[in-house]
Order: sequence, then structure tokens, then C-alpha cells
Amino acid sequence: MVRLNKIYTRTGDDGTTGLGSGERRLKSDLRVDAYGTVDEANACIGLARVHTGTAYPELDTMLGRIQNDLFDLGADLATPDTGKKLDYEPLRIIASQVTRVEADIDQLNKNLQPLRSFVLSGGSPAAAALHLARTVARRAERIMVALAQDTDEHVNRDGLKYINRVSDLLFVAARVVNDNGNADVLWVPGQNR
Repeated sequence: MVRLNKIYTRTGDDGTTGLGSGERRLKSDLRVDAYGTVDEANACIGLARVHTGTAYPELDTMLGRIQNDLFDLGADLATPDTGKKLDYEPLRIIASQVTRVEADIDQLNKNLQPLRSFVLSGGSPAAAALHLARTVARRAERIMVALAQDTDEHVNRDGLKYINRVSDLLFVAARVVNDNGNADVLWVPGQNR
């Protein structure tokens, strides 16, 4: 497991970082960008939890699981499957994690009315924070898709599904904390023409 004795190592001063496999890559590498953006989404969820915590304990539990799973996803991305045997079993996102998020979405969505317009970020501070987390998760997904297009790279399909579902859950969660959608700020096309 992880053991951090010293936070700075100076090994990244040349603009590179180490993957889980030991390989060094530029910090601007698409794979590093992918797991860095997953980490950013995780931080945004942490900020959202400051606003949801005690008021929405069931949602807070879901978000806590997602935060932990996003570290799993980061580990998955940081240890590319090259087909070579490793000395350890790399951590991978698995289908049951995707299924669990789908069940959480269904649970959150059951009391919401169908949308008749797109939702603007806002309403309550909790909803705004969840929408921010959602947009960062979507960016992580776009980067992961771009990485998967490289024939020399491998991206776990369950990892792609997982980040997609997480952004869906964050959208539904934002509606839940906006009085089950009653306080959603809706887009009015062409309103300010």
C-alpha cells in the first residue's frame, strides 16, 4: 500500500513523474493529465461535501464512496496495462463499482420530476459545488477518451464507464440538494436577446 514519509522528493523537478509501473512520463502527458483531472474532480467533491454533509447523510455516504473510488481510478490510470507481468496486482475499476453508482443514481433520481429544460449551475451552494464537480468529472472523461484513442495506450473500459456515471450522479445530486429540483435554475433559450 501507500507509504509517504517525505512529501517532496525532487524527482519531479525535471518535469516528469513516475507511474505506478515505475515508468517516468512528462507531467504534461495525457495519462498524467487524466489521473490529475480525476484527482481534481475528487477535490471538488470534497468541497461539495462541506455543503452536503449533515443535511444529506445518504448522499454524503455516496459521495464518500465515490471519492475513495476516484483514488482507485487514479491508481488504475497511473498503472497502464502494457501486457507485461507486474510484481503486484494493479488496482482496476471493476463493473460492480459502476453498477453501484447506477443504483445510487436510481435512488437519488426517484423523487425528481423529469426535466423540461437544461439546468444552469446554481440554486444552492451545495448544488453549485456539485455542478462544478460534475464538469470536472466530464473533463476527466474527455481526457480519458482522448487517451484511449492512442493505439499505444490502454484505458480500462470500466474506468471510462465509471467516470461517466459519476458525472451523471453529480448532476442528479445537484438537483436533489436543490429541493429535489424545485430550486433548479433552468436555462431559458434566447431569454436575453
